[in-house]
Amino acid sequence: MLTLSPIWLPDDGIGKFAKLGLEHNPNIRITVQEFWLPNDTYEPIYPLDTRKKVDHNATVLAELKQHQDRYDRDVDDYVKAINKQLGRDVIVTVPVGQAALLLREKIIAGQAPGLKTQKDLFNYNWGHPTHPLQILSAYCHFAVIYKRSPVGLPLARDFIRLKKLKPEWDEKLNRLLQEIAWEAVIHHSMSGVKVVEK
Repeated sequence: MLTLSPIWLPDDGIGKFAKLGLEHNPNIRITVQEFWLPNDTYEPIYPLDTRKKVDHNATVLAELKQHQDRYDRDVDDYVKAINKQLGRDVIVTVPVGQAALLLREKIIAGQAPGLKTQKDLFNYNWGHPTHPLQILSAYCHFAVIYKRSPVGLPLARDFIRLKKLKPEWDEKLNRLLQEIAWEAVIHHSMSGVKVVEK
């Protein structure tokens, strides 16, 4: 298992790692994280070069979704091309950005216990994540790697450690993050996780 998290494409390392890994282990699995968008926009240049001030609370989510979908499509197409060269689906993608969007929708709707504003997910305007977004990302990776739902896992260790500072980051928020991660993963065509409808 190899997990990669590139910033923007093209990233030659993805194909090179996949080729090398497959040559040495035919059972290798590689994930590529599709992250939330720095600066709340898809500008495929190094994010720090934009030096934009962003008010995450003022972001229109319908517009952000368009940017996120375009970025995810570019990553998925890039991964599909590498898989085609390799002759099999070695690489899958982890839809962390889509999960972050779902969480932001819940925050706006007042349905995210312990999170009042979209800004609560970021340490500063550029986009480095606070613990809830970090944990959401971890649950997305768990779901893709193990091909099973994270719903029901115990309270995330970071939430336990921060209980005195952030008592509102509790079991309810933890459960919501698990549910959102699973929803994002099972609805993403390149995650490699399929749920059979009963």
